[in-house]
Amino acid sequence: MGKRLEKNHPHFRLRGKEVMRVEALSDAVFAFAVTLLIVSLEVPKSFDELLVTMRGFFAFGISFLLLMIIWYEQNIFFRQYGMHDLVSIALNCTLIFLVLFYVYPLKFLFTLLFSNQIYGPGKSPFIMEQGDINNLMFIYGLGYMSIYFLFFLMYLHAYRNRAYLDLNAVELYDTKTKLYKNIIMISIGMISIILSKTLSENLLGLSGYAYFLLGPALFLFYSYRGKKKRNLKLD
Repeated sequence: MGKRLEKNHPHFRLRGKEVMRVEALSDAVFAFAVTLLIVSLEVPKSFDELLVTMRGFFAFGISFLLLMIIWYEQNIFFRQYGMHDLVSIALNCTLIFLVLFYVYPLKFLFTLLFSNQIYGPGKSPFIMEQGDINNLMFIYGLGYMSIYFLFFLMYLHAYRNRAYLDLNAVELYDTKTKLYKNIIMISIGMISIILSKTLSENLLGLSGYAYFLLGPALFLFYSYRGKKKRNLKLD
């Protein structure tokens, strides 16, 4: 992993080449979170139940992918900055707490989205009352924002310790890029939350579609930041 990160980020020195205890704990928590996505399922008692379980593969896959994106972001932070002070540990512990707390809401949301494909039209076991969808999207958006706000605080902490870390011009630029990127992530989560609380249920899908803004927003952002980065004088 370290060699691959060095290849993908050739101008960013890796300060955390050794896996420390806080990172080992984080890996264990992420592994447990993935396990919770699976063990919450009962063992199928018939072939029809097995087919239902198999059709839930896509919902599980999306939940798994989102967890791995968070794990990868956290791993990059510790590899690049190697910070293990009290503030970094506290922020990281809060992050993995949120990951564990939001496993079931995450799985619930995506299983609900694909319930017709999994259980068949009109056979979904989910019981949803008026306003429940709004609240579900609010809960998901709040968790999404909280996680990326913690990443923002982690990179802000690294930026404030730039002298101690001896960040060069490119490393400092990349740190600022991560800060701005997390602000974009938080902003889109905020848009989704606002829509979940202001739209009627028949238009509520728009609060979920808000996350599709991530693709074009990050593409434009990294295109702009990439052009400016190429103008920097590398050490």
